[in-house]
Amino acid sequence: MQDRDERPAHGDGWHVRWSSPPGRVGWSGSMDVSKELTMTTYDPDTDLRLDPRVRAILKMMPTGPGPMYATRDQVLEAARSPEALASAETTRQLVELCDTEEVVTSLGLELWAEKVESHPDGNIIHLQIVRPAGDAVLPCVYYIHGGGMASLSCTMGNYRAWAKILAHHGVCVVMVEFRNSMQPSSVEDIAPFPGGLNDCVSGLKWVHAHATDLRIDPARVVVSGESGGGNLAIAVGLQLKKDGALDLVKGIYALCPFIAGAYPRPELPSTSENNGIFINLVGNGPAMAYGIEHLENRNPLAWPYWASTEELAGFPTTVISVNECDPLRDEGIAFYRKLVEAGVNARCRNVLGTMHATELIPIICPEITSDAAAHLAAFATN
Repeated sequence: MQDRDERPAHGDGWHVRWSSPPGRVGWSGSMDVSKELTMTTYDPDTDLRLDPRVRAILKMMPTGPGPMYATRDQVLEAARSPEALASAETTRQLVELCDTEEVVTSLGLELWAEKVESHPDGNIIHLQIVRPAGDAVLPCVYYIHGGGMASLSCTMGNYRAWAKILAHHGVCVVMVEFRNSMQPSSVEDIAPFPGGLNDCVSGLKWVHAHATDLRIDPARVVVSGESGGGNLAIAVGLQLKKDGALDLVKGIYALCPFIAGAYPRPELPSTSENNGIFINLVGNGPAMAYGIEHLENRNPLAWPYWASTEELAGFPTTVISVNECDPLRDEGIAFYRKLVEAGVNARCRNVLGTMHATELIPIICPEITSDAAAHLAAFATN
């Protein structure tokens, strides 16, 4: 077994972090410094829960804790460091392996991009659109990429592949490229909360306003995302409820949502038991970049785990999908139970044998990715 690298990350936080081959991956959540996470060396070979293909990947991806920052400026300075920028570029190059004709074909699909003004800031965001060719009016999956609301981009190879896999199930996919809070995506601006949330809501409203051009059924639009994108998908619902506009969405589908923000939590055993499996919850980079005061104040629009049952009452049908071996597993399950308590039509999937966001890396377990895409597409369609 390889030893884990316990050195602090170079400001990449939730950024997927690869070293020289064979590589390693990691991101940090926000650790409550008044507590301690149990930091034991994780050996995938001893974890019989794992799908063997996930186990093989994890053996090449030891993770270590991220740093603790005192200010947002420190996070941004670290994120601009040569090491962080090189790591981001290496990640982008490696996930290009996910988008080949062998993984998923572009045949039979239409792909294009739009630039949209976001409100209230007037900044420009990007929408990446993928749909089956033809004039059929289709359901729409409005998808928000992960990265802890801090980094990554829907233009990366794994997200391009995911969109095409979804589209082959008979839906129009619109992926929103919002302002990250730490490292820019193809949108060059960065912004703390509520910048990214405002961008996601603005993109959704544009989709409705252009439903005819997109050839979508505005009554069948679902909002989805994984990890930080799962946070934003739920937050979009909360914002729409606050604005009296929940009729814009048929449902919400959040995969492995990153919604609590401060760890470890005794009521969420996976935050300790699964810590270090692909991702590491030690460090506060993403929370500091997003605006630490919103975590300290437990603002549910920034961190939906803290939403009350009253704030969730009246939510549209919601699916929470979690990964068995993910540190974030139990916050997703706990949020599902709160939805049920609030009277929401909700259900929860626990994908056994998987690490955080396995579905979004289609070259690891292709059939698991395909099953997730089929379930999400059926959720939008039916």
